[in-house]
Amino acid sequence: MSMTDEAPRLIERPVAASGEATPAPGMAPLATERDVVFQSQDVSVYYGSFRAVRDVTFDVPKNEIMALIGPSGCGKSTVLRCYNRMNDLIENARVTGSITYRGTDLYDERVDPVEVRRRIGMVFQKPNPFPKSIYDNVAYGPRVAGQKKGLDDIVENSLRKAALWEEVNDRLNDSALGLSGGQQQRLCIARAIAVGPDVLLMDEPCSALDPIATARIEDLMQEIKQDYTIMIVTHNMQQAARVSDTTAFFTADVRSENDTRTGILVEVDTTQKIFSNPSDERTENYVTGRFG
Repeated sequence: MSMTDEAPRLIERPVAASGEATPAPGMAPLATERDVVFQSQDVSVYYGSFRAVRDVTFDVPKNEIMALIGPSGCGKSTVLRCYNRMNDLIENARVTGSITYRGTDLYDERVDPVEVRRRIGMVFQKPNPFPKSIYDNVAYGPRVAGQKKGLDDIVENSLRKAALWEEVNDRLNDSALGLSGGQQQRLCIARAIAVGPDVLLMDEPCSALDPIATARIEDLMQEIKQDYTIMIVTHNMQQAARVSDTTAFFTADVRSENDTRTGILVEVDTTQKIFSNPSDERTENYVTGRFG
C-alpha cells in the first residue's frame, strides 16, 4: 500500500524550531552525541519456522559507516536486507522485533516497501549493471519514478559522486558491460545514488574486485559518507578496520544435532575498540584469527 497523508513518512521528520531533528511521537529520544538513522530492537528473522537470526539490537548513526562482520553463515547479509525490506521478497521469510528509520516503523503496514528501497539503496556483492548504456543505467531509477526533466544533470552528478564521471563522460552511450569490474561496481553505486537515497547498504561490494578496485571503492565510501549513511557487510576484517566507524560482530549458534545455524549479535562498538579491545572473548578470537 502506498503511503498516505496519515501514514508514517519516510522522507520527512518533525523539525524543531531550532532546525534540529526531533524524535517522532512515541519514540525514544535520538542519541544525544550522534544522530541515529536506524534503531533496531530484538530483531529476529525467520524462514518458515526456522529462526535464522535472533535478537539483534543496535543503532546506526547518521553519516557514518557501520560494518557487519563475522564468519560465514552468521546472518550478516540477512540482517542487512532487513533495513530495506529485501527479505520481503523471500518466500516464507518474516521479521520480528522493531526496526525504525528516523522514528518510523519500517514494517508498519502503511509503509510502501518500494519507497523504503528508494530511500535505502543497495549495492550487491557482484556488479550487476543492466545491459544498457552507461547513461541509461544511471537514469533508469529516475525514469521509473516518472522523472523526465533534468536527467542529464542527475546522471552527471551521480557519476561524479561515484568518482566515475571523468572516466566515462566521453562514452556515456557505450554499453555498461564494457566497463571493468571496479568501474561496474562504481556504476552500480551511481545508479543507487541517482534516486536520491539517504542510506546505502553494501553487501560485500568488493569481494569480486581486485585490490586496486577495492581500494577505489573504499576511498569512495569515505568520500560519500558525508552525504549518506552506509552499512557494509564484509568478510575482510582489514577492510572493516580501514573504512568503518562502528562495527557489529556476529557469530553463529550451531545445533550439532542437525547442523543448523542461527546468527547472533555478539557486540557492537566503535571499530577502534572492536579491533583493539573488544568486550567479548568471541570477538577477540575472531578478529585475531583464532577462529572463523
